Amino acid sequence: MAVYFECFTRTTMPRQELFDKSLSIDAHASSMADSGEQAIGGVTSGQISLGEQVTWRARHFGIPVRMTSEISELEPAVSFTDQQLRGPFKKFHHVHEFYDSADATIMVDKIHFEAPLGPLGWLVERLVLGWYMPRLIRARNAYLVGTTAL
Repeated sequence: MAVYFECFTRTTMPRQELFDKSLSIDAHASSMADSGEQAIGGVTSGQISLGEQVTWRARHFGIPVRMTSEISELEPAVSFTDQQLRGPFKKFHHVHEFYDSADATIMVDKIHFEAPLGPLGWLVERLVLGWYMPRLIRARNAYLVGTTAL
């Protein structure tokens, strides 16, 4: 029982700028305004770094959610990984990779998550989270590349 998906985002934004924006707590909160996502613990503004944690509070499907994640790997301007330490998922692991192409920067999100609750979780993964999570990541990425300044 697990879901894996990748999202590819192409932009003319320089790789370093997109990398930095992707680590911005403020940019993430703004990109998730529809769910009222707020950083309420750990690093709550500015840029998060290797080994640091953030606790988010949000509302998805009308349900209040809290999730604490940590930046567990970071290679500047190349990649970073965040993973859930506490929260609604049995497992949540998100690798962000950044590449230069001839005329653009490519950001690749590789996400692996697993819902709790055994067979019920499997059903929720297939019926809801399997389409909702990629949509959420694409919306976040569109916000990041569509904004020139925070």
